[in-house]
Amino acid sequence: MIQCRDCNKSFPLEQFPHRCPECGGLYGFSPGLEFVSNKIEPDQPGIWRYRNGFSLPGGAPVISLGEGNTPLIWSIVADKKIGFKMECQNPTGSFKDRGTAVLMSWLKAAGIEVAVEDSSGNAGASFAAYASRTGIRGKVFIPDSASGPKRQQIESYGSEVVPVSGPRSKAAEAVLNEVEAGTVYASHAYLPHGTAGIASIAYELVDNIGGAPGTVIMPLGHGSLLLGISLGFQALLEAGSISHLPRLIGVQAAACAPLFNSIQADNPRITPVFEGKTLAAGVAISDPFHGKEVLAAIRRSGGTIIMVEESDILKGYELLAKLGLYVEMTSALVWNAIEQIRGSAPEPIISIITGHGLKNG
Repeated sequence: MIQCRDCNKSFPLEQFPHRCPECGGLYGFSPGLEFVSNKIEPDQPGIWRYRNGFSLPGGAPVISLGEGNTPLIWSIVADKKIGFKMECQNPTGSFKDRGTAVLMSWLKAAGIEVAVEDSSGNAGASFAAYASRTGIRGKVFIPDSASGPKRQQIESYGSEVVPVSGPRSKAAEAVLNEVEAGTVYASHAYLPHGTAGIASIAYELVDNIGGAPGTVIMPLGHGSLLLGISLGFQALLEAGSISHLPRLIGVQAAACAPLFNSIQADNPRITPVFEGKTLAAGVAISDPFHGKEVLAAIRRSGGTIIMVEESDILKGYELLAKLGLYVEMTSALVWNAIEQIRGSAPEPIISIITGHGLKNG
């Protein structure tokens, strides 16, 4: 069930607010997701074989472009065997598709015809593609610095694109004017609905390797990827399908690392930081909305957050390419993280490749 984290009021489907209209709080799954192995539907496409655990409203349709079932590619990095979960091979080229497919199912069930989103690229492209698939008219606010390929991809799906001057945060501010006028905000950052789809990464990994990984490494911005994966592993643990939680490692760029700062200071509160320029634009989030929940999930798993300098992002991008993995710069964060934790990380070690290199520009 989706409830307000502050006042516990259930999510009002007909209104589809991005914040609780009663108290202004953020929504989340309470108590969590459910994984029931005997309710998996193998005849459904991709992530939808797990739809009985998505907590969808009655009558919610299957919205799919073939997301999920991404490859797990093994390579040797810093003398360690690393499994790369290739989320870049989802339909629009990023992990966002898993969450967007589920969120669009919710929107369709609610009868929503028009929705807006803000994004530096991947979430916007995913939103635009699935909005078109669903028959929802979309508008995407993007920072005017967003890469050419990402902007072209969003526009090609038919959504209206609104470039906003300034850093990523300005696009997030601009979209709220539209929301205040009454348009539904289909936000990958605020709304928790899509994390149920992202949880399917955990289910697939356990299926891929025959049990729980020891460590899972991933880029970290707002934290929807980490929260979704955490929800998935927690559901598997409670179902008795795995014996332990993997250690979750989030990776941030040094130019914008509020969650790294908080975990280093052992502080449960998030202090917003200056949004510095970084190659890893997908994680340049100065004030992550769900930071408290992200930190709690990391600590619960025994994990941590790693910070990576710009020169190491570029090095990671080049070295991943030499393994045959052409990734976007945000995904390249994981290489240096692997180098930093290789002596202490429980195995098997999995690294999430979040986006395709064709999005660089």
